[in-house]
Amino acid sequence: MTPAGAPVVFVIDDDAGVRTSIQGLLKSVGLRSESFGTTQEFLRSKRQDEPSCLVLDVRLPGVNGLDFQRQLVDAGLQIPIIFITGHGDIPMTVRAMKSGAVEFLTKPFRDHDLLNAIHQALDRARTIHQQQSELAALGDCYESLTPREREVMALVVSGMLNKQVASELGTSEITVKIHRGHVMRKMQADSLAELVRMAAKLEGSSGKK
Repeated sequence: MTPAGAPVVFVIDDDAGVRTSIQGLLKSVGLRSESFGTTQEFLRSKRQDEPSCLVLDVRLPGVNGLDFQRQLVDAGLQIPIIFITGHGDIPMTVRAMKSGAVEFLTKPFRDHDLLNAIHQALDRARTIHQQQSELAALGDCYESLTPREREVMALVVSGMLNKQVASELGTSEITVKIHRGHVMRKMQADSLAELVRMAAKLEGSSGKK
């Protein structure tokens, strides 16, 4: 039995036989999976906060796999995708890979090739999940800062000295030192260099939204 929180593989294919076959293969190697006949069913499902990937058929009723990939990208949902299709062509493959697909497999494919692609996708998913968790924790720390502490942090990471920050904010250097100490403690930063990296991550995440 796989533990809760273990990675999960979502299979979306309108062919019930294909879904059953893939889920049987995944179960045989100890991987959790859930399957859906359409992308709409997948979107309606409740998903936990865990690393996951998507085995996605290209030709589906309603929204096809490639258009669904674009929707996920546009929505900022980073879920690694392995495409499967019985009717692949080079332009289709190029489009999928350019949009970040892990693999594009043409039916019938070997079990070994699918499992290799899934393990690669789950490795990528674990990395994404870890980065998102770290970013969420960083965001919580930043939210705990007062408006003045955020001002001090922005000026400090831009390279200003305490006396320059004091001049910019119209306050005393000792007050800036106190605010800076609060910032370092609340952000759990051990050094200015680490605080600069944290600020860059926060800025990068807000820029993606």
